[in-house]
Amino acid sequence: MKRLALACLLPLALAAQAQTPPPAPAAAAAPEVIRHRIPNSSFPIASAVEVPAGRTLVFVSGAVPAVADPKAERGSLAAYGDTRTQTLSVLANIDRQLKGLGLSMGQVVKMQVFLVGDPSKGGRMDFDGFMSAYSEHFGTAAQPNLPARSVMQVAGLVVPGWLVEIEVTAVR
Repeated sequence: MKRLALACLLPLALAAQAQTPPPAPAAAAAPEVIRHRIPNSSFPIASAVEVPAGRTLVFVSGAVPAVADPKAERGSLAAYGDTRTQTLSVLANIDRQLKGLGLSMGQVVKMQVFLVGDPSKGGRMDFDGFMSAYSEHFGTAAQPNLPARSVMQVAGLVVPGWLVEIEVTAVR
């Protein structure tokens, strides 16, 4: 009886193996991220960014500057440089982190910037120094994508010589 059952099932099993499954439907490309510019402005930030369904948000922790002058006293402003120097360092750090995740600066959709008041500016944040470095990475011909962004002055960061910390959200 067992031989008869196996003999009956064998042709069905062989027929099932011979059939090829239908091709999988082509994956639909996820809709594009939409970046809304500030109306009537050339300021290099987006007023809003829309991230459609089907995309993954990647939250990158706050990045801080590397030591610019190893001979300077650790923790001093001289060790890390001015706001522009620190911003360039922080953005380079973020760029490396993103590349390590298979992403780029062009995929940044949100940025929060924390600036400490610069003693050489009477304790006010050096927004111009920040913008000088920021503008080398965003809103350029090579990288035109602009994030929604907030910049705020804070009383201080973990290390006294730090003037800049930036966190970003990117989209995959």
